[in-house]
Amino acid sequence: MPDTGTYVYAIVRDADAPGPAGLNGLSDLTGVAGTPVRTVADAGLVAYVSTVPLDRFGEEPLRRSLEDLDWVGETARAHHRVVEAVAGTAPTAPVRLVTVYGGDEQVRELLRERREDFVALLSQVAGRSEWGVKAYARREAAPPSGEETTGSDGSDGSSGASGTSGTSGTDSPGTAYLKRRRASLRGREDAWRTAADQAEHVHAALAAVSVASRRHRAQDPSLSGREEAMVLNGAYLVDDDRGGEFAAVVDSLRGQGADIELTGPWAPYSFTALDLGTADAGGVR
Repeated sequence: MPDTGTYVYAIVRDADAPGPAGLNGLSDLTGVAGTPVRTVADAGLVAYVSTVPLDRFGEEPLRRSLEDLDWVGETARAHHRVVEAVAGTAPTAPVRLVTVYGGDEQVRELLRERREDFVALLSQVAGRSEWGVKAYARREAAPPSGEETTGSDGSDGSSGASGTSGTSGTDSPGTAYLKRRRASLRGREDAWRTAADQAEHVHAALAAVSVASRRHRAQDPSLSGREEAMVLNGAYLVDDDRGGEFAAVVDSLRGQGADIELTGPWAPYSFTALDLGTADAGGVR
């Protein structure tokens, strides 16, 4: 068994690959685990790769490493750094994180066998970049202690009743607390519905100025870094000459029921996914 494998970052068309001047800009680029980045070419395509040790990137070591969030984060940053550098020189199809082949010949086989798929993807993303938009439901503070919330109909905000069942104009501390709690929950539910409706509006408006769009699964707060619930996690493929217009549309949608974050432009990760024969990251192809 070989003791090294070939880690793949991204693929470009040979005709679009940078000449000597562009390659010089990538010559000092390091990839995962500090490995040098190089190229493998075949069938009119060029893959950007690194040689990696299989005692760290083989199937069993990767299975263990993928449980280490610090290792995953460091590897993902190195992978992304290479992809972004390549995308700065040519239309690029990023490859999934920790895609490792047994050697360069296996990568050449991939380029030959999937040539038409890669060419179609690269034609779609040429002159375009990915932008990300996330929207969050705004947090609603509970009413101040001792303050009663009044509904738009003049009621006290309790469910189906006004006052305290007609017995007294003064609530007990327990009843007042329950009223405030119900009003707080109702306010948060209303805020969620407003934010969700706004997310649909935002997505539709941004899709209209994009070539393609994707809605990813909303991130958990532990991943998003925000306490507010995410109601939109969208990716948009935008012509490079319309990037300013896209950002202006995002700005016009702010302040209408959801907090909106814009990121990009990025390499088109969300629009170049190909099934390379495995459902999960890790392992040697």
